[in-house]
Amino acid sequence: MKPELKVNRTQVSVFILLGFSDHSEMEMPLFLVFLLIYLLTLTGNLGMIVLIQTDSLLQSPMYFFLSNLSFVDVCYSSIIIPRLLYDLFTDRKVISYNACATQMWLFTLFATTECYLLAAMAYDRFVAICNPLFYPIAMAKKVCLQLVAGCYLAGLVTAIVHTSGTFRLSFCGPNKISSFFCDIPALLRLSCSDNYVSKVVLFVFSTFVVVANALIVFVSYSYIISTILRMRSSTGRRKTFSTCASHLTAIVLYYGSLTFMYVQPGGLEAVEQDKIVSVFYTIVIPMLNPIIYSLRNEEVKKALKKRLSKKIFLKQPKQ
Repeated sequence: MKPELKVNRTQVSVFILLGFSDHSEMEMPLFLVFLLIYLLTLTGNLGMIVLIQTDSLLQSPMYFFLSNLSFVDVCYSSIIIPRLLYDLFTDRKVISYNACATQMWLFTLFATTECYLLAAMAYDRFVAICNPLFYPIAMAKKVCLQLVAGCYLAGLVTAIVHTSGTFRLSFCGPNKISSFFCDIPALLRLSCSDNYVSKVVLFVFSTFVVVANALIVFVSYSYIISTILRMRSSTGRRKTFSTCASHLTAIVLYYGSLTFMYVQPGGLEAVEQDKIVSVFYTIVIPMLNPIIYSLRNEEVKKALKKRLSKKIFLKQPKQ
């Protein structure tokens, strides 16, 4: 543990985001790559939201959760990527103390909310496949709204705990964050006061969020797989599994990267691997989610084809 120093935590008024400065020759190529990824993220997720809101085929609880997942992906990638693009484009990679705290709070809020949303989507699939007659009651509109509100509330509580736990520490220098955003592990390394409690809180909360939601997913899909295997029709099995495969893919990618980043013991000390994993779950996954759901989901593909065919038809000149 670090010895407690009697310093004013506001002594450090700004932080420097090192990001990828150790590979300065790659900053412009990285800028172009991340800009392209961000544009694809916005296009894919906002397009998914519009498609779900406007297509009658997609007016079900599953797609209500999916539209919220797309909204969360847009929010937390927008908290990270524009700032990263600015830092890659300029030499001055400085972020104020308050801006750093705000970025951490917002990112933790939306990243945690996504964890709970993925679990809620697993529960939705469990009820739809294993108890279809009970589905209209169990997943009524009011219930869905309450589940989504609960996801955001859980994210809010987690964000408050982590942000207050991190910024109650003293930061008296150095002020260089070995990451491209104000992530909790990177900031804990900079603290000049005893950060043992904050590390424990981070580990316990992260473990609870991942394990509790992973348990919901595991139990739900255990019943789902059992139900699918009992289906007599191979066509029915394929159709049912296709609606779950995309969700399982998103879960494995997201929960796996969060576990690697926050849950494994000693993970706070691995600086370089943190950057790689952080890029994956903050930048790449929000871009992949709409692609995963559109490629593996027949209903989404049908709705998208219908929407595109309407646009092409409207653009055709009159004879």
